Amino acid sequence: MNIVVLVKQVPDSEAMVQVREGGSAVEVEDKYTLNFFDSLAVEEALRIKEQVGSGKVTVVTLGTQKSVEALRTGVAMGADEAVLLDDPALIGGDEYVTAKALAQAIKNMEYDLILCGREAFDDSSGAVGPLVAEFLGIPHITVAVKIEVSSEQRTVTVEREVEGGKEILKAPLPVLLSAQKGLNEPRVPPITGVMKAMRTEIKRLDLAALDLPATEAGVAGAKQEVLRYHRPPERPPVKIVEGEVPDAVRELVKLLKEEAKVI
Repeated sequence: MNIVVLVKQVPDSEAMVQVREGGSAVEVEDKYTLNFFDSLAVEEALRIKEQVGSGKVTVVTLGTQKSVEALRTGVAMGADEAVLLDDPALIGGDEYVTAKALAQAIKNMEYDLILCGREAFDDSSGAVGPLVAEFLGIPHITVAVKIEVSSEQRTVTVEREVEGGKEILKAPLPVLLSAQKGLNEPRVPPITGVMKAMRTEIKRLDLAALDLPATEAGVAGAKQEVLRYHRPPERPPVKIVEGEVPDAVRELVKLLKEEAKVI
């Protein structure tokens, strides 16, 4: 069972994010980590491989040298190989061109299953996985909370979240699945895995290796453009109502009526 896992390096949840003056870009503190939903996908890939008893898990990402950290985390958890789509022309694009580049890399690999996270914490679009499946011409099932693979029948049965409940779907391999919270509990990489990850050679693919024209990658090939970033509105200062409880309650009600105007 050969499994490809799409991963992404995202800002840590505690990293400071500032909008530049004029809204042209954002500045992110140098704290990054493997996207949480992608860690679920890596864990599930490893469990499926262990269940089947054979195969290979390959983690793939598009990014800069910084993104190598996410790949090494995947290898430390147990992945066999890691691939980085690394070319300045690939940077700055939207979900469409990102998915196109990833699909170009994957189509030359041997794969039975593709796993990815439900969404990335930095943009929360949830579009890259399904787009990759569309470019490859294979089915996809999103927000999976339970996955059962039959290598003999070449099928996968997936339980997924829907509004108000869950549904069970069955699809032939190859298929792309996106992982939702509750699918599993990602393992902590053992020290031997960390040591292996530091020694593992990261395969790098550029535009030429992807056979992708520069006009269909990065900013040049993007279908959408970010015009401006906006800072969230400033929160008003907190007002503390002091005094005995009856008096404080009357003052609070007065403030809610006259200042907050919520009652």
